[in-house]
Amino acid sequence: MESTTVKNEARRLVESLPDNATWEDLHYQLYFRQAVEAGLSDSRAGRTVPHDEARRRLGLGP
Repeated sequence: MESTTVKNEARRLVESLPDNATWEDLHYQLYFRQAVEAGLSDSRAGRTVPHDEARRRLGLGP
């Protein structure tokens, strides 16, 4: 979210929800957005793990 403010993004997110959306729907969308932003930030900072290492850590084999 470089040039767009959090407030503007929140407005856009709310406007994109259907008219019958619940508070839980909004909460989920906010949580999802925050998780994606955190992942992108980690990736940009080099805080990543190779795919094979992630599988090993999760006990999914080599």
